[in-house]
Amino acid sequence: MDNIEIENISQLEKYVDKLMDAAVAMAPRIFTAIISAILIYLVGIWLIRLIKRIASKAFIKRRMEISLQNFLINLISWSLNILLFIIVITQLGVQTSAFVAMIGAAGLAIGLALQGSLSNFAGGILILVLKPFRVGDYISSSAGISGTVQLIDIFNTKLLSPQNQLVVVPNGTLSNSQITNFTVTGTRRTWFDIGVSYDTDLRLAKHVLMDVISKNQHAFSEPAPQVVVTELGDSAVNLSVRVTTNNKDFWAMQEELIIECKVALEKNGIEIPFPQSEIRVRNGNISS
Repeated sequence: MDNIEIENISQLEKYVDKLMDAAVAMAPRIFTAIISAILIYLVGIWLIRLIKRIASKAFIKRRMEISLQNFLINLISWSLNILLFIIVITQLGVQTSAFVAMIGAAGLAIGLALQGSLSNFAGGILILVLKPFRVGDYISSSAGISGTVQLIDIFNTKLLSPQNQLVVVPNGTLSNSQITNFTVTGTRRTWFDIGVSYDTDLRLAKHVLMDVISKNQHAFSEPAPQVVVTELGDSAVNLSVRVTTNNKDFWAMQEELIIECKVALEKNGIEIPFPQSEIRVRNGNISS
């Protein structure tokens, strides 16, 4: 029995010796791998910071939107850091095939869970790249949304409505709708109708309205303002007033023109009729 115990102890000592020999033999390689991994990590971090600075300067030089700049910088940073991590663990001898498969599976699961958000994400990228509008522009969409653009984010756009309300619009909805940008050209043209009675001298009415326009301080002479007869309506003949000014003075000019046109027409005895119906009585029968 004692012989068996002695033999087992002897075998254990042999295993320990072999393990120590293997550790001693592998120590230089392990040490070299760790030092190499640390050096690769440090150099990689320095390169990532350098690439981010270069990319940031390039984006600023191209006058890229701030939201798109931040998104692309973060995307570059995450991509390079993941690549650096894979390189470092590969240097340490870790098999990365399973790790890459795990990242792919996680990406697929996240993509399926965020399908609605991904459409907004894609819409945000399209808006930031194609630039149908910028921060500060006044826009209107076919979805019935209008306002001044305050912020363009990756997933949504924030607008300030004329009622001073903050409207948050998903980019997926906004990018798939028809957008009217009132600001991009730097000027806006007012376009409103004024109805006058059927017995009015239309040439006189046009002259009166053009005189009002010529005296308005905000009205541009080019492109030339217009007063155009557009419709023989049910109760009035409609005259369309079309005048251009800069974006800043648009609302002030439109209000002034509406007030001044009404006053000028009244001074010249030109009636602005309200909707009305005519009732005729013939042989006891009422017709309209």
